[in-house]
Amino acid sequence: MPKKKKFYVEETETINDCLERMGAEGYMPVRRMEEPVLKEVKRGGKMEVEVSHQRIVFEGKLMD
Repeated sequence: MPKKKKFYVEETETINDCLERMGAEGYMPVRRMEEPVLKEVKRGGKMEVEVSHQRIVFEGKLMD
């Protein structure tokens, strides 16, 4: 197993659900990040990129 792994909080789960999933796979959280999810929107005949929402990501370290 890799020593570090990223875990994404899915839309249908809570942060606690994600942390429990990490523990079940043998990882403990060491870092919490938020990544923007981008989408393209057509405005005035031009395509523009805007932030749709933020996605929470945990970096997990393999427990000994």
